[in-house]
Amino acid sequence: MSTKGHGSGNMKNGEPFHETVTFEPRDINVATVVKQLLYLGLTIVISLLICVPVLKYLTKASAEGDTPMPPVRATMHMDDCNSEAFPPEPRLQGVPWHDKDPRQDLRDTVAADNEANESGGWVDKANGIAKIPVRDAMKLIAEKAAVKPQEKKP
Repeated sequence: MSTKGHGSGNMKNGEPFHETVTFEPRDINVATVVKQLLYLGLTIVISLLICVPVLKYLTKASAEGDTPMPPVRATMHMDDCNSEAFPPEPRLQGVPWHDKDPRQDLRDTVAADNEANESGGWVDKANGIAKIPVRDAMKLIAEKAAVKPQEKKP
């Protein structure tokens, strides 16, 4: 692109000059940037000087407010304390050193429930109370519902 005849390229006081365009001598002021960085650094140092004592005070207050360790446990060796950290049985499943696998317990429970649902027998023979498999009970209920005539509302 040609710049001839558009007034560009003229110099005024050693700087570029154009009738419709203005030029800035510099985009940023280095002194201002340095001042802002110094202010930022000073603010960080002051914040640290304030936060460190506050953290120490709160940590001390928290430690004083904690429930003290029982004297019996305080006299124990640290390894003994760690090995006896769990409460006595019964514990929640999945806790380390638990002797039962929770997944196997679930499988055993589901199998026992299925067996109970599919078996039949007398609960109280003297009073005539028996249990039947769930499938048979559902069939009986469906048959009774089908036999009942449905009432129509006028």
